Amino acid sequence: MARLNLVLLLAVLVSALYLVHTQYESRRLYVELEKAAAQSRKIETDSERLQVEKRAQATPLKVEKLARDRLLMRTTTPAITQYVSYKDAVTAEAGAHE
Repeated sequence: MARLNLVLLLAVLVSALYLVHTQYESRRLYVELEKAAAQSRKIETDSERLQVEKRAQATPLKVEKLARDRLLMRTTTPAITQYVSYKDAVTAEAGAHE
């Protein structure tokens, strides 16, 4: 009878240790899940912020100002526009091949 009691006591101890280990793992995994969810929310917020910044930078006025200031571009006017006719282009191309 003492052996049976010892085996049962050992089974209860193993079962209790396994239960503690399982609860610990469960808590650890839950904390990791919460961290991943928080990181996901942060990435989503950053993505939305970057989309707003991208839309703000792509407005026609900003693009035109950037082209004028950094690239030193200017708007076209009839005074600086040169028109090339097809006949002149063919003549110029024929002269270039000779």
